[in-house]
Amino acid sequence: MHITRLALTDFRCYAAADLSLAPGVSTFTGSNGQGKTNLVEAAAYVATLGSHRVSADAPLIRRGAERAILRAAVTSQARDSLVEIEVNPGRANRVRLNRVPMPRPRDVLGTLRCVLFAPEDLTVVKGDPDQRRRYLDDLLVATAPRYAGTRADYERVLRQRTALLKSARARGGGTPSALDAWDDQLVRMGAELTAGRLELVAAIRPLVAKAYAAVSGDDGTAVMTYRQPFSGKNEPSAGLAQLAEGLREALSAARPAELDRGVCLVGPHRDELELRIGELPTRGYASHGESWSLALALRLAAYELLRSDGEDPVLMLDDVFAELDAGRRDRLAMLIGDAEQVLVTAAVTADVPASLAGARFDVADGAITRA
Repeated sequence: MHITRLALTDFRCYAAADLSLAPGVSTFTGSNGQGKTNLVEAAAYVATLGSHRVSADAPLIRRGAERAILRAAVTSQARDSLVEIEVNPGRANRVRLNRVPMPRPRDVLGTLRCVLFAPEDLTVVKGDPDQRRRYLDDLLVATAPRYAGTRADYERVLRQRTALLKSARARGGGTPSALDAWDDQLVRMGAELTAGRLELVAAIRPLVAKAYAAVSGDDGTAVMTYRQPFSGKNEPSAGLAQLAEGLREALSAARPAELDRGVCLVGPHRDELELRIGELPTRGYASHGESWSLALALRLAAYELLRSDGEDPVLMLDDVFAELDAGRRDRLAMLIGDAEQVLVTAAVTADVPASLAGARFDVADGAITRA
């Protein structure tokens, strides 16, 4: 899979940009703040319908514009596709696939698949649990787009149930009559999301360990464990029905505390993906080099999992080589050198290993020129 054309209108710093791309490595160089990251952000947005840098769409719109338009022509083994996205802050975005409007934007997911390496990846290793849950859920949707609906439905139920608990707390207590119905929905959607996460963790665990060893060059072992803190269970092997039963029991036990505090204390939004190097948790114990190696390993594992169906996702490396020492740079370049398409951004050309030769572009003041 590869992108053959990326066209932007009023996206970030680009009033208009139209870029032709080919398989292999394409490197974009330029000083900081010139628009390099905006290019890979736009391509990743086409793939995921979200930004790795911001949670809302408003910052994506060029100052003075009302909307942004992204177009990406994608070639895969199955077909050639054109994805068009109109980003409308405060209103519903509009998406077209091969000129046909999509009733739901998420119906376009899977047309372009990508794996993005970025400095923000360090927060997956060293940050709060929500960063690791997002890593899992984003990868889950990339491997099986149907989980986009499960994820959205769970978040909707969680918001409604939380509002009900807050309302009950404000009224001074008592159990709202509608709480049981929302519990039923939380159990159903939560069990499905948890089951998907558990299956995903089982699939990527050996890939992460292998990638960590390859990137770090040392003898440390990367370990990941999915933990459900309220129930005290770590990676139950039970099926969907058993997960739902366990979640319902945990909700029942937590109800007094939830009513007292006005928050949802049970569910996959509270679960944790624990990361360790050897016996020590990475958060608070891993060195900077170990943390970077594990962050890279998580993305490499995602890449290997996605390509296991016979087609490479597009790899994007946003100013990553500047963060790595020479050994990690060379090992990473060796691991990704055979990818069908790699998009690299760098402030300095010398940061990019020579083995990643290919097309080179200069980026300055929102303009892209072939070097």
